[in-house]
Amino acid sequence: MASRVLWKGAISFGLVHIPVALHSATSESGIDFDWLDKRSMDPVGYKRINKRTGKEISKENIVKGVEYEDGQYVVLSEEEIAAAYPKTTQTIEIESFVPNTEIPFVYLERPYYVAPINKGQKVYALLRDTLLKTQRVGIARVIIQTKQHLAVLVPSGPALVLNLLRWGADIRSLEELNLPPMGAKAAGLSDKELAMAKQLVDDMTGKWDPKQFTDSFKDDIMALVKRKAKEGKLESVVQPEESDEAEPRSGAKIIDLTELLQRSLRKGGSDAPKAKAAAKAPARKKPAAKTRAHAPARRRAA
Repeated sequence: MASRVLWKGAISFGLVHIPVALHSATSESGIDFDWLDKRSMDPVGYKRINKRTGKEISKENIVKGVEYEDGQYVVLSEEEIAAAYPKTTQTIEIESFVPNTEIPFVYLERPYYVAPINKGQKVYALLRDTLLKTQRVGIARVIIQTKQHLAVLVPSGPALVLNLLRWGADIRSLEELNLPPMGAKAAGLSDKELAMAKQLVDDMTGKWDPKQFTDSFKDDIMALVKRKAKEGKLESVVQPEESDEAEPRSGAKIIDLTELLQRSLRKGGSDAPKAKAAAKAPARKKPAAKTRAHAPARRRAA
């Protein structure tokens, strides 16, 4: 199956622009359990329930609020929330380069494959090989579906991978954990214990092969499903027709500044300040709200 393009734009650092497209690097393979009414085998959906009264309420009577103090909320309109969204751009704006060992795994959230488009193969390869040679990664900002993300651009084999990062404010501190001190002596470890542990690790060391590891729960459930299906234990479920048609999302304008960069280079850099200003202009955005919005009446997805 051909990989579907999720986003098109450009990698930008300084006056360099690389036209690229994002492709999802992962897929969901877990078991999806649907809710069914055991009396009629009708599908069961989620309802908007008032937590105090237990009664269902209409969509028109739901507003969004942010808890400012304990039990005290500030209600925000859809227009106020929309005004706080960052302005949509089609740029992966690299702000700095850091050594590839400095980002803790706890910050990594979601990977995307980055592929060159519009004759961007050569400059794409230049960035990839430079990052490999210098053992650096690029720290960038990107806006996907109106949401601003911090991200890291990492070379991986022949590809560049854009891995979305969690914001620093979302990472919990280790201070509340009762952890042993760093260093073997400080932790009370003997040389004999360290030698035995090293030998055990060496004996269990091998090459990374993801095919060796599978989701045993999914495998067992699917085996059970196939067995019961072969035994004829099937139930017919008719899905109701959707009443509200989803509005198609309009695609954002793709900004290609490769030609602008070429013109500035041909003129000996005289237009470089203008080109750089033009390159960064679309990335201007309003600051996103730091407070996390809560919708009390909405059920949180797992």
